[in-house]
Amino acid sequence: MNLDQIDLNLLVYLDVLLRERNVTRSASLLGITQPAMSNGLRRLRETFGDPLLVRTSDGMMPTERAQAIQPLLRNVLASVEQVIEPSSSFDPATSDRVFRIMTSDYGEATLLPKLLKRLRKEAPDIVLDILTPSDMSFTEVEQGLVDLVINRFDTMPQSFHQKTLWRDGFSCLFAVDNPISSDFRLETYIAAYHVWVSKTGMGAGMGISPKDTKRLGWVDEALDQIGHKRKIRVFTRHYQSAAHIAEQKGLIATIPTRAATAQSDNPRLEIRQPPFEIPDFELKMAWSPLIQHNVAHKWLRDLVADVAQS
Repeated sequence: MNLDQIDLNLLVYLDVLLRERNVTRSASLLGITQPAMSNGLRRLRETFGDPLLVRTSDGMMPTERAQAIQPLLRNVLASVEQVIEPSSSFDPATSDRVFRIMTSDYGEATLLPKLLKRLRKEAPDIVLDILTPSDMSFTEVEQGLVDLVINRFDTMPQSFHQKTLWRDGFSCLFAVDNPISSDFRLETYIAAYHVWVSKTGMGAGMGISPKDTKRLGWVDEALDQIGHKRKIRVFTRHYQSAAHIAEQKGLIATIPTRAATAQSDNPRLEIRQPPFEIPDFELKMAWSPLIQHNVAHKWLRDLVADVAQS
């Protein structure tokens, strides 16, 4: 079949169908009727000689052929959008666009206040919708449903674009009346009780076990390397909560330094360097290849990078 024999609008239909895996929802997003969407799916099946989507007990699922097509299709449609989008179509000073940024509360507490300050000056009507890492999966980010993901990453899909915003180390927080204050060393650190905090992955998180060192993150992996394990008594996914919990006598929270220094004006807390070496980590922003060439998105990325460097 020649290209001039294909209705290219069907590629848009297919992109939405593979993302939503639901004919009714796809029709609603495209602003067409369900019969028209069903007819489009029938024509797509004829064009590709494949069912593309099949009904299962878990809903409509893509065939092997459809899974192979999907990333190619996204790149094609992104290129088309780049061709037809005017280069001067975005003016941050007058835009009221909503940007969706997924980040942990570490990124939210350390980066976003400075970003909002810049936005108030340069783009006062821009709206930020802040999501947590458990709100969406990498697949949904890849589909362009989120503008930016700002976080620490163990793994990331190869298709993603990414940029390092900064490197950070770790610091310890504990109450000023904690007895460890006068004798802070590795042995007393190990003997103390600890607050664990981390959330680097995407999607809904699972419960943590104190025995699962490999899943506990940088701090516990660093301790494991020197043959030690800390006594964790509280698990939380929020750095601000960890800092407040550390105000209780006898608890230590070891958290990223930028998050710890946010508590520098708190008279109830003391900040110390850990008594052992913990490797630094990188805070990165990542985004879907579908929005790599979007003018508004490029402006946002440049702004975030500039704020992080400053």
